Amino acid sequence: MLIAHYSHRLTADYDLDILRRRAAAGADRWAAVPELYFKGFLLREPGRLGAIAPAYSALYLWRQDAAFRDFLVQGHYKTVTDSFGRADIDTRVALDARKGPGRGARFAVVENTPIGIDTPLARLFADEIALNREMAERPDIIAAVVGVDAQTWTLTRLRLTAEEPTGLSPTAVAYQILHLARPLLETLPSSRQD
Repeated sequence: MLIAHYSHRLTADYDLDILRRRAAAGADRWAAVPELYFKGFLLREPGRLGAIAPAYSALYLWRQDAAFRDFLVQGHYKTVTDSFGRADIDTRVALDARKGPGRGARFAVVENTPIGIDTPLARLFADEIALNREMAERPDIIAAVVGVDAQTWTLTRLRLTAEEPTGLSPTAVAYQILHLARPLLETLPSSRQD
């Protein structure tokens, strides 16, 4: 599995209703994309969830890296570059992904944490997988994912929630979910499955 995430910081006077319409218009197109667990159309709105500037973002969980490659090669990213320019796409290998019992995804939290140079990786990954499974059991969780960037040695924790997140760590960024396309989300294992 592969996590892909990009974000575009917008001008202070950007009309956020354009993004809401864009997410609604793209919903049907993403509803049946092969090899895609989910795509979140995300918004950072000034004054909400700690945001000081507007941003539009997309968060994907792909079943395999070939599907992400096809997304790029077949020109699906062009609609984004035509509107906002080309952003860096952060990619992570997913160590674990679980569906939770929650319904009605309204928020996404992305937390990136550097991994210390002397951290025993196998133990860290085992602990993070166990933690992700515990997170997925919470009643407001729609999905919980943990991944790693093995180039920068950064750990990424994602969660999609029904309830507004509180008490976030300094390395976490919260987003409003404008729309969640979920072609294969229900095929993810639950927290109780291995």
